[in-house]
Amino acid sequence: MLPAYPEPRCHAHIALRGRAGLCARGDTKACETQEWLEENFSTLSDLITSERINLEETRYRCHECGNSFSWSSDLIAHQTIHTGEVPYTCSQCGKSFNQSSNLIRHRRIHTGETPYTCSECGKSFHLHSQLITHCRIHTGEKPYTCSECGKSFSRHSNLIAHQRIHTGEMPYTCSECGKSFSRSSNLITHQRIHTGEKPYTCSVCGKNFNDRTNLITHQRIHTAEKPYTCSECGKSFNQRSRLITHQKIHTGEMPYTCSECGKSFSRSSNFITHQRIHIGEKPYMCSCGKNFNQHSILITHQRIHTGERPYACSECGKSFSQSSDLIKHRRIHTGEKPYTCPKCGKNFNQRLSRHQKIHIRENYNKSLE
Repeated sequence: MLPAYPEPRCHAHIALRGRAGLCARGDTKACETQEWLEENFSTLSDLITSERINLEETRYRCHECGNSFSWSSDLIAHQTIHTGEVPYTCSQCGKSFNQSSNLIRHRRIHTGETPYTCSECGKSFHLHSQLITHCRIHTGEKPYTCSECGKSFSRHSNLIAHQRIHTGEMPYTCSECGKSFSRSSNLITHQRIHTGEKPYTCSVCGKNFNDRTNLITHQRIHTAEKPYTCSECGKSFNQRSRLITHQKIHTGEMPYTCSECGKSFSRSSNFITHQRIHIGEKPYMCSCGKNFNQHSILITHQRIHTGERPYACSECGKSFSQSSDLIKHRRIHTGEKPYTCPKCGKNFNQRLSRHQKIHIRENYNKSLE
């Protein structure tokens, strides 16, 4: 039987004594029951074992929104959301935070400290939350599921961005042109069109890009990496979009049809380019005044002015302004002759049409005899 102890029972103090030494009711002085507790119980755990404590009485409640917290320090940190107070400032860049823990995490950007390391691959991170998200690459865990279509994601932010496909929400709008985006990262990349900023530089050739993914794709020109492989024929590609387009060869899918001539295409971009033949549109202009109906043709043309030759042969080092020229050149080294004349069976690495003119002349001469 527990001995009677003085009223009122200060359960809040009992639960929190040893953490702060103050009553959770908000009293600034030590609770009156403290001396009595010390005489009757050797430890706080003894008291908790003897009598269950109503933990709700130990909560610190925010008067603004009603949220409750176990510790006064958590309540104080929370209240800065309402007051707008950001007392912790980074001495490096001047950015301010409402909690000291957030400032500590932020400082790792400047110091380069990455204390959280993946046991699988050794990659390190600034934040513990980043490590948890990264580990899902190895485990395959995708805990965030779309209630509309059932698709799952490893990151909550990716789920939110995905759900905008269903809702049509585009909350990020460009102040320059009014174009809207479902992701803030897409808006940031888009704005570089207006600013001309290209912060991602290729270490091999020095070419700059406004998007990191474009840099990664570009670098595969130098490394010859083709990570996307067709399961049907084994052909590999340096871009996932090119693999998807290629796979339509096997399925025969041609969903884009020209209303003018009935020609169909597997890619919407090819369909749009084709339509310019009918309307005569040439929207891509070079500084020399020449116009083109495809952006890729403009880029190739501009290399006449710049002298750029980004496609280099790994065998002899010879460089070319067009990837198609490099492909043809490589056949000198490989001995490949993919073009066969149907008339005489002779093989060529290029210019089959030039050879076929010999047979046309022969047929013409025979007709004169």
